[in-house]
Amino acid sequence: MNGKRIQATGANLRVKQVRSMVGQKQNMRDTLRSLGLKRPGQIVERKADAATVGMINTVSHLVQVEEA
Repeated sequence: MNGKRIQATGANLRVKQVRSMVGQKQNMRDTLRSLGLKRPGQIVERKADAATVGMINTVSHLVQVEEA
């Protein structure tokens, strides 16, 4: 699964930060922190609900997503 166009299915998603937040706009940095990501290479697991999917679609160019 590549970042953009993820649907809210309720499945578990494994989100990995692949790019740094340095040089990104503040709302992108805030979104990554809300997802629980602090540094490149870090992985978190989240439910694919509407709020989480919206955040992932916002920072799709900074994260890699796969179904857990």
